[in-house]
Amino acid sequence: MVPYYPDSKVEIKGFEARHYDLLLDLVTFGRYSSFIKRAIALMGIEPSDRIVDFGAGTGKNACIMMSYLSDEGEILGVDISDEMMSQFEKKCSAYPNAKIVNARIDRPLQLGGRFDKAFISFVLHGFPHSARFEIIRNAYSALKDGGEFFILDYNEFVLSDMPFYYRIPFKLVECRYAFDYLEKNWKEILAGEGFGDFTEHIFFRGFLRLLRAVKKTG
Repeated sequence: MVPYYPDSKVEIKGFEARHYDLLLDLVTFGRYSSFIKRAIALMGIEPSDRIVDFGAGTGKNACIMMSYLSDEGEILGVDISDEMMSQFEKKCSAYPNAKIVNARIDRPLQLGGRFDKAFISFVLHGFPHSARFEIIRNAYSALKDGGEFFILDYNEFVLSDMPFYYRIPFKLVECRYAFDYLEKNWKEILAGEGFGDFTEHIFFRGFLRLLRAVKKTG
């Protein structure tokens, strides 16, 4: 399949898709799994929550979130990669309330405003800025009033402030859209799309962030 955004690196296939979680653990020296668990623990997931996971990938994050849910809770993953979806279904096979659908998150989705939480992990930065607005609007329309949107991604910072041992890998690995992402005021952008009541948790010396935004009522 021809990538929708050839300059992006969020559309993953082939070897990288089949071994995605292992590769992430290797490049982070085994820290990725524990980091994701810490971040998800900060989401305040309730047993009955309904969660939509945009760019759900292999299902690793969904399985961690499912461990907080009762039989009343559910997770809906959204992804476009058949290889990723296959891994999601395999990893989450023990959780009948975890489902995944094949759809583009940068195109309008009909999700019915029934979710308590929306989650996106290291995906938003990989889209052109105009496409990011559609993803944010999909999160808004998916959530109930007062629902929470969690963005786990890069924080806002000046790249030259990053230590060289982080900066060099960042430049080598990341797509050009990621550089643009760092420069944006995401609370201001989200506020313009109907979100407020922001809280954040910072990781890795301030270069990564879990940003929480609440869908305004009315």
